[in-house]
Amino acid sequence: MSIKQDKTMPLTQAIGKYVVDGCHLSLGGFTLNRNPMAAVYEIIRAGVRGLHLYVHSNGQAVDELIGAGCVKFLEVAYSGTGKTAATCIRFRAAVERGELVVEDYSNYMMGLRFLAGAMGAPFLPCLSGFGSDIVTRWGFPEEMRHRDPKLPDDKLVVMDNPFGDWGGAKKVLCVPAINPDVTIIHVQRADSSGNASIDGLTFLDVEQAKAAKNVIVSAERIVDTAELRADPDRVRLPFIHVSAVCEVPHGAYPTACYKHYDYDPRYLRDYAAAAKKDDTFAQFQKRHVLDLDNHQALLDLMGEQRLAALEADPETGYAVGLKRD
Repeated sequence: MSIKQDKTMPLTQAIGKYVVDGCHLSLGGFTLNRNPMAAVYEIIRAGVRGLHLYVHSNGQAVDELIGAGCVKFLEVAYSGTGKTAATCIRFRAAVERGELVVEDYSNYMMGLRFLAGAMGAPFLPCLSGFGSDIVTRWGFPEEMRHRDPKLPDDKLVVMDNPFGDWGGAKKVLCVPAINPDVTIIHVQRADSSGNASIDGLTFLDVEQAKAAKNVIVSAERIVDTAELRADPDRVRLPFIHVSAVCEVPHGAYPTACYKHYDYDPRYLRDYAAAAKKDDTFAQFQKRHVLDLDNHQALLDLMGEQRLAALEADPETGYAVGLKRD
């Protein structure tokens, strides 16, 4: 594969090409940070259904996808948006109604699962989870696992330490690799061939991307490769893993993108209030997603003054003085 290959395309085209009904999808970001929101809104507008979703600790992206009826199965460690929703609201409602089948792991377990997928290993061992219901309670029934070739037959396996009691453990807990059909991440900068530069914490974005068959990168800016080479330690994902690159300014909005903009507390408060009831949630998502042509239309709806208040301070990387309560 040549580094000169141009993988840029409109976000709508990338979603239409790679995110289809029933696919296994992984989303990057962490709670209120760098959720690939523009991509999520395109998936909702496209009416994709039956997704099998994988996330580590995600918030707004997961909740809006579930609320829109796009997700059938979820594998997750945590889903919440901080003080506005300690547990994501539409996620909780879907679980309580039996509309969503969930398999839960610890944060560490999900990290190991994505890492195993990135390594090409079938599983990784750990000690995390012993003594908890994560080991004994399974969300996906065995018959579902057996009939889906994309799923391991077991949630996890407890086995004897193959080295005896070396390391102080007689038993280890093995968690299966995740290899999604598609991973979507949002980054600060990328070039046209897919080299992706991430400022700040990477969360599990790199492992999630390397574990996937296809990767969509949305970026605040598409830049010349020379600009990335001038700051090479921030190029966390090389082009060989990336299928599509989409320039989407404010592509993580209403979540934060470090050194570019903070999360929008007003949007998240309004969303949380609306999400508590089916009718008000439907109205909120219609106004902010379904009635709009693209992500830029949402930004226009919010207005320049509101977005300016979220602009990141160059020293701290977040909006200083933002009213968050």
